[in-house]
Amino acid sequence: MTTIFSRVVVGVDGSPESLGAARLAALLEAPGGTLTLVAAWTLAPPLVTPMMTLPAYDTEERAAEREAEEVLRVANEQLPAARTMMIHASPAQALIDEIKRAQSTLVAVGAHGRGRAAGILLGSTTTSLVHDAPCSVLVTRERPVGPPRSIAVGVDGSTPSAAAYTAARYLADRFRSELTVVVAEGDKPLDLAAVSLIAGDGLHVIPEKPVPALAAASADVDLLVLGSRGLHGLKSLGSVSERVAHRASCSTLLVRAT
Repeated sequence: MTTIFSRVVVGVDGSPESLGAARLAALLEAPGGTLTLVAAWTLAPPLVTPMMTLPAYDTEERAAEREAEEVLRVANEQLPAARTMMIHASPAQALIDEIKRAQSTLVAVGAHGRGRAAGILLGSTTTSLVHDAPCSVLVTRERPVGPPRSIAVGVDGSTPSAAAYTAARYLADRFRSELTVVVAEGDKPLDLAAVSLIAGDGLHVIPEKPVPALAAASADVDLLVLGSRGLHGLKSLGSVSERVAHRASCSTLLVRAT
């Protein structure tokens, strides 16, 4: 499971949420791993004819580029060991391009609290990455500074939940964190034998649907870990991990097994 945390990329935009994402990602980065801070800048194309000059647009574009440079400078002051990269693209596309180029294993973004419906309608960076990132995704929310001292993981007997449990167990052992396993059987009967193979015996099964059960568990821990089936785009909209990632009270790690 150290491979999930070996090549980490973080989107920074100058907001407290993105700086919090960078700090948590740095804490979770595996020993000997790499951390890359990415700032994106772009402007919508101007509505002009090809023959027109564009001095105002050029000035705004240069200002956006300088703002991205400043964002990286401030973030790099806090995390001097991190690499930095500035990309001329939308934030989501810039991060996905960098993930593919560097074969990143984890991307971290700060949640701005707009919620699932607003994220889908407005195309927020967080929602885009939850849907389309080809690696594991860390969605961070404000919590006390430091590594997670309490972790919850959802287990339903599936292969993705086994990957999530392995990642959660690794982090719990590494940081000596309290680990809580959430087994929710409200939607349909679970294969409890498979659940036991993943997380051991003696687990309490909650007679609740997974989304509300996991969202409730997130209120009492520093990090929630979920498995992701790797669905992309519209196919992912109804997934448990996608819905919980937007409702959780704490930072959420979506583990995509490779």
